[in-house]
Amino acid sequence: MKVLPLASDSLGVRSMATYVETRDCKILIDPSAALGQKRYGLPPSELELKILEETKQKIADIAEKCNVLTISHYHFDHYDPSASFYSDKIVFAKDTANNINKSQYERGTEFSKIINDSCKIIYCDNSKHIIGDTEIIFSPAFFHGPENIRLGYVIMTTIDDGEKRVLHSSDVQGPITKEAKDYIIDQKPDLLILDGPPTYLLGYRFSKKNLEQAENNLVDIIKRLDCDVILDHHLIRDLKYKTVFSLPYQTGGKKVKTYAEYLGMKNNTLEANRKELRGK
Repeated sequence: MKVLPLASDSLGVRSMATYVETRDCKILIDPSAALGQKRYGLPPSELELKILEETKQKIADIAEKCNVLTISHYHFDHYDPSASFYSDKIVFAKDTANNINKSQYERGTEFSKIINDSCKIIYCDNSKHIIGDTEIIFSPAFFHGPENIRLGYVIMTTIDDGEKRVLHSSDVQGPITKEAKDYIIDQKPDLLILDGPPTYLLGYRFSKKNLEQAENNLVDIIKRLDCDVILDHHLIRDLKYKTVFSLPYQTGGKKVKTYAEYLGMKNNTLEANRKELRGK
């Protein structure tokens, strides 16, 4: 199995786009990227806009070569309704009829109208699919962070080719809920690709209790699975993320990396450094 992290907050954009290739298929998980429209009260810098354009082109180039695309939920950093690369693909997508909030229902419904005639779309919550010797497993819907959060629900993706097992968590933020933690542990991945909690919103849209839950849950996962962890997305928007969310790094050590670090690169946290980039 080949696993290639494509885009993330440590690579300069909001995203968790990941390419996975097995003997049987080429899969692109959450093929999109976006920018935070406001951070520190400032719009994106020119460098952020440039990196976003380059990243979306890279995603599109790889998507064209894939036969399977997956969409965990309908936020624009995880799906791109304007992209033209869905034609002739199998698109596994979050169900728009169940466990979905109003905004994502509207986006998902409109998205299905856009791509329905050009590809095979399969609503895949809580299902398993076999392509050759490759299993693709989609979780039930989990909260996009804390319980009953207004952001709605997401699904996780597990890919197993018989030699390696990878789980892409999408936006469970830590995970914060016990149910998401237990599901990850039950899946027993060799590699866990996880979004960390949005600690940059601590005290605003994210509580100290949520932080404690996410930290304890991830520590439990690391101890019980001893798997490699790619930890990125919301967490990396905090310049002090390793201090604020320290226990998983103390527990996992070098097994815990960002997308950039997994690729042998330096973190390029543009949004977190937007003040400096805009000279403010």
